Order: sequence, then structure tokens, then C-alpha cells
Amino acid sequence: MNDRPDQDKQPEAGVDAPDAGHDALTAHAASRRTLMLGAVAVSAVVSVRPALAQTAVSVMNCQIPVPANGGGSMIAADGSKVAAGTPGAFPGGRTFRGEEVKNAMRGGTLPGTSYQQNQAYMNYIRRLQAGTSGFTCYASLQMPR
Repeated sequence: MNDRPDQDKQPEAGVDAPDAGHDALTAHAASRRTLMLGAVAVSAVVSVRPALAQTAVSVMNCQIPVPANGGGSMIAADGSKVAAGTPGAFPGGRTFRGEEVKNAMRGGTLPGTSYQQNQAYMNYIRRLQAGTSGFTCYASLQMPR
């Protein structure tokens, strides 16, 4: 006789025994699901990359205006707006593309400006706040890519 009565039991008639084919079918379905998820992920990456590239291009083409002195103000060396005629201040009325500002942020100069003008205009741009023309462009230039 056996020490463990459970070992000798046969499955009862009409009751299905565990099927090895069922485990293989389950494993196959899991692999198929994994492959389908992989295909979806690749598709998402392929469709997102062009959108990111397009965004990068639009950021480089956005514009940041340095206000015109028609309003009676100029740009001081610290980037603040000052009254026209203030010694050491520079006239506004310039618009710079995102690419030009990005280059100046990396140590270059804004096109058509002297060293002092470049410093004053860059200080003005750094002081931009939400709601000011050019702020969104400047903020997007600072986003890491």
C-alpha cells in the first residue's frame, strides 16, 4: 500500500485532467500579446519622432521682439526698459528668431549687434515674463531636448 492515498487516485470519469496543450496555448497567446504590444510601441515611436522634429524646427523659427522705442522707451544694459535718451541705453524695434537667440545663449551674438547691445538685448530677453510677447518662444528654447 501507499503512504500517500492521493497519489494513486485516478481522475474521475467526466472530469478533465490538466492538459499540457492548454499551457502551451496560454504561452502562445502571451507571446502573441507581447509581440502586438511591441508593434504598437514601435508605431508610436515612429509617429512621435516626426512630431518632435517639427516642434524643434518651429521653436527655432519662433520670434522674440525687442520692443520698439516708439513708445518712448529704450533697453538699458541690465535689460530693463528705460526712457528714451537714457545714456547707455539701446533702441529697440528688433525681432530675433529663436535660432539666433539660442546661438546667443550659447555664447554667440545676436545678428547686427555690438557686444554691449547683445548683452542688453539678451538681458531683456532673459527678463521676459508670462504674457509678454516672445516669452513662450524664449521658454521653449530653454526646454531640454
